[in-house]
Amino acid sequence: MSDQESSEAKMAAVAESASSTPPTVEVNNVKRIYEVGASRVMALRGVTLSVPRGVLAALKGRSGSGKTTLLNIIGGLDKPTEGEVFLFGHKISEMTNEELIELRRKKIGFVFQSFAIMPMFSAVENVELMLRIAGYTENRRQLAMRALEIVGLGPWAHHRPWELSGGQQQRVAIARALSTHPELIIADEPTGELDSSTGRQIMALFRYIAVKEGITILMATHDPMIEEYAHIVFELGDGQIKEVRMPNP
Repeated sequence: MSDQESSEAKMAAVAESASSTPPTVEVNNVKRIYEVGASRVMALRGVTLSVPRGVLAALKGRSGSGKTTLLNIIGGLDKPTEGEVFLFGHKISEMTNEELIELRRKKIGFVFQSFAIMPMFSAVENVELMLRIAGYTENRRQLAMRALEIVGLGPWAHHRPWELSGGQQQRVAIARALSTHPELIIADEPTGELDSSTGRQIMALFRYIAVKEGITILMATHDPMIEEYAHIVFELGDGQIKEVRMPNP
């Protein structure tokens, strides 16, 4: 079987998986063009993909391949020039700004490369802050502690960020993202500032969350270790999906 035939077969397997359960994310022929002076830069060139529920899916590619642009569009932080994005069966382009904000607040968690946790708050207070923003008025401490226990930080709940390692700080960021039990967590280069051993632990944690908590994880990364943990890998290059792999179905 040729590489092209193999890729097409795996795409069909992904589609079959998605058809049995409504997908968390659907992207249909999405293009993104930026106007830079008199020039037009095409960041995405007709991307189509489907991500089933409860999997760890990776957008893998070099810097400039379109990973972050695609994540921003899927997360409702940017708009495509052409094409459609569906989240949980809802077409983003038909939603009002208020509806999209509410969707992000309640159904999507975000994890960034830089951790972005508040230095003056303890680990549990950082997680509680996200619950407060999401509108939770009761049981915030209990929910925050549960999230920290899931990521293995229960004993460090009352430590400040400067008392935690880089890997532990990223676990706080992950706990914050999953504290509201979203349907989707979007992670942009979450291991980019970590050493390889810690990065491996974080990737294993993301897979655990996808499998045990049923939360879809969509991660942008250039780290080759993702092949050991992701259910689906979408290889991006020049704003296009070059290959789809299912290394760990």
